[in-house]
Amino acid sequence: MSPIVPPSTKEAIVLAAERLFAEHGIEGVSLRQIGSAAGNANNSAVRYHFGSKDALIRAILGYRLPGLHQRRIQLIERRPPEDLRAWVSCQLTTIMEQSEQPGSHYLGFIAMLHRHGRRDVFEDLPADLRESTRAFHNRLDTLLDQLPDTLRARRAAQANIFILHAAADRERAHAHGTPLLPFDTEVAELTDAMTGFLQAPASPQSRTAPERAGLALWPPLL
Repeated sequence: MSPIVPPSTKEAIVLAAERLFAEHGIEGVSLRQIGSAAGNANNSAVRYHFGSKDALIRAILGYRLPGLHQRRIQLIERRPPEDLRAWVSCQLTTIMEQSEQPGSHYLGFIAMLHRHGRRDVFEDLPADLRESTRAFHNRLDTLLDQLPDTLRARRAAQANIFILHAAADRERAHAHGTPLLPFDTEVAELTDAMTGFLQAPASPQSRTAPERAGLALWPPLL
């Protein structure tokens, strides 16, 4: 059996910060608390490695996002989606799989960023991740051509927010040992629900509603 390799100091800090931010919120955790949770007796270790809380937040994104994007690409390549349900399934499966990862608090962390309105921390994402997100949503947009342009963006954002919080709830349930639906069952039910939501006809009121600024940016996780 291969020996267990302990995380590096920086990785330990990233994982401790992810957990504490998910549990207590972005403003409810100090750098000192994060360093202590990471097992570092040096109170200045977090500031030494990352400089600031915002830099640490971006480090968590950098730790998780490349793998999530790559997983979605794999799913799309394995079974090229030709309809809306299949496209939703690739997105939703990628996010829900993260909730199954031992020790993951990433989805709870992203949910906290959403709660605190911290869209700014996504502004410096690498170009390849931004392009991956853009390509995914451009294709999704073509599958929602029954809706007005601004309503498509709102629907997609609202579906993503729902998926994020459902996955964050599952992640928390794993952490607390709460009984859950089988993974495949929950993914299938959520895929059905989100496909139906995206396909729902638009009422006159929703067609004329003003665009909610910034909504389409959430969650920028994928």
